[in-house]
Amino acid sequence: MSAQAHSTLPSNPGGATTPGALTPTNPSQQPNLRGHLLVLDGLRGMAILMVLLVHFLGNTLPTNGFERAIVLVAGYGTYGVELFFVLSGFLITGILYDARNSPHYFRNFFMRRVLRIFPLYYGVLVLLFFVAPLIPPVQGPTLDYLVDRQAWAWLYAVNIHIAMDGEWSLSYLNHFWSLSIEEHFYFFWPLAVFLLARQPRALVVVSLAVSLCAMLARLGGSLMGLSWWITGVLTPFRLDGLALGAFLAVTARQPRGLQQLARALPTVVALVAGLLAITFAWTHLVSREGPQVVGTIRAVLIVMSLACLLLWVLIAPQRSTTSRIFRSRSLVFLGTYSYGLYVYHHFISYYLTINRTELELAQWLGSHSAAVAVQATLGASASLALAYLSYELYEKRFLRLKRLFKTDEEPASPTCESAMRTAGNRVAWPSPASLADFGSRNRAAGTANRPDAR
Repeated sequence: MSAQAHSTLPSNPGGATTPGALTPTNPSQQPNLRGHLLVLDGLRGMAILMVLLVHFLGNTLPTNGFERAIVLVAGYGTYGVELFFVLSGFLITGILYDARNSPHYFRNFFMRRVLRIFPLYYGVLVLLFFVAPLIPPVQGPTLDYLVDRQAWAWLYAVNIHIAMDGEWSLSYLNHFWSLSIEEHFYFFWPLAVFLLARQPRALVVVSLAVSLCAMLARLGGSLMGLSWWITGVLTPFRLDGLALGAFLAVTARQPRGLQQLARALPTVVALVAGLLAITFAWTHLVSREGPQVVGTIRAVLIVMSLACLLLWVLIAPQRSTTSRIFRSRSLVFLGTYSYGLYVYHHFISYYLTINRTELELAQWLGSHSAAVAVQATLGASASLALAYLSYELYEKRFLRLKRLFKTDEEPASPTCESAMRTAGNRVAWPSPASLADFGSRNRAAGTANRPDAR
């Protein structure tokens, strides 16, 4: 990612429909946490859109007040990575918890993760380290530097290398720092869920404890003067979002769990929003000293707000603005190809940024703002085209093999195309009050596929 690799919640679930407006009596109206929830595809789409904004807009050089405002707003797109973490923790933990009694628990999980992640990740590394050096136009010191340090990428240790160097030193591979953290999470979390799943309260406590420890470690590191490069990219300091997602996944699967989360949501949102406002007021009105400490506190609060957003999206009534936005075809489409988009887009955005191509384009167009807009549109479109072709022509060949590693209770996954066709379907969503005994009903009613994490 860029050096900026570092949100606010919507103010209303939307429309005249409130969370308490629906009182379904049919169990089929309950949100099925084992099903393919399109709103979570849309949430993933929002996460990748935020990342695209920061890398195609937030890294440009502003030349006027309007552009400075755009760069400032786009800079918050770095929290799209945090949203990915929260969503991945929620989905992965849900998959593991639902499969806790299944045979071949570890084999099935790890093989499905391997089939989803490794073909694209290692395929890109093969192209970068073995094919690119043979192509004269891309040869040069930048590529040579990466080739000499390629072991860090093969071992999912890009974040460790960055922390050791204290800078975004791996150019085109900088954004792999977050993929490294997620892979480290996959190494130990399946065992934690396996050992604690029969004691869900213990798993909830452990999830919260891991999240709290990561938050306190970041804050403590800042107070002790540790470099941001240590607290910002090393795995132990960045587990808060993943663990918060895990907490939501386990709690929501307990009897009355989702109802209790929904009731607590307004209070938590109000508290987090108030504390966030204090951090901004402090840096703008009181003191600009110690910005790293205040920034760390703000980052922790934003992670908490993103966890609230995930819950809000999950319980939003179907007719609400929130649900309609996250079920929209555009966000669902982006979410479907988000993994490839994340992997490919930075190769394009980094090249454009390091060469400042928008300045040359501005000379042709006569407007720097127009040049930035055109470059961002073309760059994002090229990234999406690459991600689409990669998924449809390459990744899906491996994804089909996931059927060999299904749990006994897991139904067949619909194709990506069928999921897209249902993006506009109407599904009734419950109010928090109607979610009593949700856990037992959900276990009896699961009929659709589990969503895969990015």
